[in-house]
Amino acid sequence: MHALGSFTSLPQSRRVGIRDLAATGLAALLLCAGLTVGVGAAGAGPSSPSGPGWGTTLPEPHDDPFYRAPAGFESAAPGTVLASRPVTVTGLGLPVPADAVQFLTRSTDAKGAPTTAVGTLMIPKTPYPAGPRPLVSYQPATDSLGDQCNPSYKLRAGTEYELPLMMQALQLGWAVVVTDYEGPQSAFGAGRMAGHAVLDGIRAAEALPGTGLTGVQTPVGMWGYSGGGLATSWAAELQPGYAPELDVAGVASGGTPADMGAAARQVDGTIASGLVLLASTGLTRAYPEMLSLLNDKGRAMIREIGDMCVGDAVSRFPFRHLNEFTVSQDPLSEPVAVTVMEANHLGRLTPTAPVFLYHSINDELIPFRTAQALQADWCRGGGHVTLYADALSEHSSLAATGAPLAVGYLASRFAGAPAPDTCG
Repeated sequence: MHALGSFTSLPQSRRVGIRDLAATGLAALLLCAGLTVGVGAAGAGPSSPSGPGWGTTLPEPHDDPFYRAPAGFESAAPGTVLASRPVTVTGLGLPVPADAVQFLTRSTDAKGAPTTAVGTLMIPKTPYPAGPRPLVSYQPATDSLGDQCNPSYKLRAGTEYELPLMMQALQLGWAVVVTDYEGPQSAFGAGRMAGHAVLDGIRAAEALPGTGLTGVQTPVGMWGYSGGGLATSWAAELQPGYAPELDVAGVASGGTPADMGAAARQVDGTIASGLVLLASTGLTRAYPEMLSLLNDKGRAMIREIGDMCVGDAVSRFPFRHLNEFTVSQDPLSEPVAVTVMEANHLGRLTPTAPVFLYHSINDELIPFRTAQALQADWCRGGGHVTLYADALSEHSSLAATGAPLAVGYLASRFAGAPAPDTCG
């Protein structure tokens, strides 16, 4: 049974209500401004300038030697810190009140090969009074193909629209790690790449010296919305087998594209159709066998869209159909696409950590029924899942209005409260 329009399973001391939403009104406004990506209610993730940021002179990742994998990195264990440096995280032109360090870590791509990922760890300057400081891995909805869209770059450039949501965790004294989960090829949509990178970002954050974290004993939460929900949910599914040593207390995943094929069919041909082209292009970077589906227009589209952030792509490719760019009238039904979609279909594994899913009933991008199906799959696998169904939102707005619920859920897990469950 779903909660509808409210979430009453949290302890009273942890519930977040109207006063909390008012207190984070600026965060909601900033986030929605980014999420609308210039297409009104059809927005699907933060946009960013395609240049080097608002008045910054930072080198973009492809020009920054820090992002380059060192020779022999393949022999390191996943999660190994390969390089680190102190950085300053900014928002609205002001530094965030946290000590921040950026790291390069060894990770694993969608097909199991060694790769790298860059992450940013933020530690609040004030001590945490309630025991070991928790660590939240926050996954922004990157949804982009250019490395200038990576959160590691945008956090330094001051262009990360989801920073206000991260601040809700930092203000509670939690450490926050944000990893470029699409990997060095910006493989948007490749779920296993994303899940591995999230988990290796957590491992690296726990291994960094001088942070005050307690290593693998650190209580961990994972949180993300939309494309960030995809990465979060994949990390939750893969964690028991890939990173069983992590102490994951809880997971919050909103607007989650559990079935990418269903989402693609819903968005194809709409004002947000650029998202389908972004994800299709991102998947070809992890699964190059999908390139066989492209026609001449498709190959030209991939060259044009190849380094765009989400706002640029949605603005450039509205009301387009995927089959304009393929040799098939129904490319999602082609065997190669079916195989790749199945490899990236959430629900085939079950998280051992308790999960809070939140989704708009009226979501115009990610069908609500796919969130219901994901909950059912995880419940059948023995998971502990709460699904919050929101009747008053659409895709973009729930990213902001659902955030206090996600924070409240993680706070209850860190406090040791029993996890609610709507599997029954």
